[in-house]
Amino acid sequence: MTDNICACISKLDFDNITDKTTAEKALMDCFSQQSNLLLDLADEKKINVTDQSAMRELGIGVGKNLIRENCQGYLKLSVIIAKGSEAGAAVTGTSEGRFKRIDTKEFNYFVLTDNTNNEKSFIWLRQFPGSENFTADVKKFTNNKLKIKWQEIEVYIPSAKNYYKIKEVVGIEVL
Repeated sequence: MTDNICACISKLDFDNITDKTTAEKALMDCFSQQSNLLLDLADEKKINVTDQSAMRELGIGVGKNLIRENCQGYLKLSVIIAKGSEAGAAVTGTSEGRFKRIDTKEFNYFVLTDNTNNEKSFIWLRQFPGSENFTADVKKFTNNKLKIKWQEIEVYIPSAKNYYKIKEVVGIEVL
């Protein structure tokens, strides 16, 4: 399988692959062309193809094999993808805690408390899945455990006359 993927990658026109998105698409296209072999490999390793985490690990294993085999095309694609990740990749993550309140300033901020009662704030700038649940009576969520999915963004704060990184809410799950 790695030979077939390497052959596919080696045929790519690298003059047209200049950004992370294009490089990732080209890599996925080459992997997709070997989907039958990938499914056979998953069966051989007793991996359920619906287990995304296990399939991701399988893909990482194939990538490691491409490096071991010194597949030059794969190495070129990897460099393009890595440079794209450094340049503009948004930092994302999740935070869990007990919902304390929503602070209303120029924007709304979700405030959670962690196990040591420290408060963490997350700005609500845009609509996200489930945001309508927090537009009316939010007191019903007080002390409920929430998992906030966020992305870090850099914004200019006029009162501080400087740029700061803040965490924007992109999803909330009530636990």
